[in-house]
Amino acid sequence: MTTHKVIEPAPINESIAVIGGVDTHKNTHYAAAVDDHGRLLGHREFPAKDRGYADLLSWIQGHGDVAAIGVESTGSFGATLTRYLTAHAVRVVEVNRPNRLARHMDGKSDRLDAEQIARAVLGQTSTATPKAKSGMVEVIRTLRVTRSSAVKARTNAFNTLWGVMIGAPSPLRDELVVLSKKTLVNRCLRLRPESENLLELATDPDRLLMAGVKTALRDLARRWKQLDDEVKTLNKQIEALVRAAAPELIELHGVGIEIAGQFLVTAGDNADRIRNEAAFAKLCGVAPQPASSGRTSGRHRLSRGGDRAANSALYIVTIVRMRHHQPTRDYVERRTAEGLSKREIIRCLKRYIAREVYANLPRPAQTATTTSAPLPSAA
Repeated sequence: MTTHKVIEPAPINESIAVIGGVDTHKNTHYAAAVDDHGRLLGHREFPAKDRGYADLLSWIQGHGDVAAIGVESTGSFGATLTRYLTAHAVRVVEVNRPNRLARHMDGKSDRLDAEQIARAVLGQTSTATPKAKSGMVEVIRTLRVTRSSAVKARTNAFNTLWGVMIGAPSPLRDELVVLSKKTLVNRCLRLRPESENLLELATDPDRLLMAGVKTALRDLARRWKQLDDEVKTLNKQIEALVRAAAPELIELHGVGIEIAGQFLVTAGDNADRIRNEAAFAKLCGVAPQPASSGRTSGRHRLSRGGDRAANSALYIVTIVRMRHHQPTRDYVERRTAEGLSKREIIRCLKRYIAREVYANLPRPAQTATTTSAPLPSAA
């Protein structure tokens, strides 16, 4: 009779280093734990709430000494868990790109994803420290998102108002179409329909149409005014926070409140997570990309990666300096004489400005336990 040898799992030493991986979702998080030899220690699902975060951490710690925990989507579904783990002195590693080969070979499930996240941390294919999202910069980011939404809604409100006005009866349209934007809004705020109960005018189509259009224009103007006041209030709050967070940054030529706010959001509350100015340049999408081939050498091309909003901010600063900053104008003239195109000069300037911005970012101190503890090497 053929016998099969049963392979027992290796005994677990309580002092082993443990690496966790968490596949995050809206309502639940799925966790897996591996040891420093890559052996799977277990996997389990937890609710995405405070009690669940505590249970998740306790469960991983129950396997040994926690070296790090990889978390997916640290900026969205995993943001609250990331804050919880960081507050409990756990090193968190951001893992946002799944192992496509493993997914192709093994399929996709929450358990497999969590395990692959842990192995990505163990193999150090993912090493990024996530943004802290727990300080002044996170507040600035939240207010900027809120303002962006309000600005879009304000624009939509005015576009709708304009469309209604263009289709209004001739006497009203002729009066309003020649007005400037703010004058038009203020005039519409003062419109008074013949009746607030439009049904009363149902027997007279002309009067009903005029009253209906005036009602719509007045309400749209009120909406625009409310959103405009909201944007102004948010602008004041954002300016005060940016000035307090990075006074040195806004002193740079061409860097105002809006641009400085974007650089702060890109770096996060824990800007010291960015190793050096070269890493910051790569984060902003301005790291040189070699483009040498055949007869050409030493050429570089545009980088398509990184934070495109930060890249756009660097471009704006570059254009401002090319127009109004004499040292930059002199540099452009010299590099043009050397044969560089305008596009190449802009790329060089963006890289230089990124270095200057990095040197002026605020860097609050962080503990070594959450940022720099070395990971064990997989055996």
